[in-house]
Amino acid sequence: MDYYAGIDVSLKESSVCVVDAKGKVVREAKVASGPECLIGYCDELDLTVVRIGLEAVPLSQ
Repeated sequence: MDYYAGIDVSLKESSVCVVDAKGKVVREAKVASGPECLIGYCDELDLTVVRIGLEAVPLSQ
């Protein structure tokens, strides 16, 4: 099954929500906003995340 992640970016912590193809929330977490931390969280999910959406603000770059 495919999964999708959305990331609400903030300075210190980002909120991550992962949903399945039907929109059911399967994971929610607060993760440190550094790129290494966000990548590490996604790697540890053991889910096939096919798309990641970022909040469109200057911090998401």
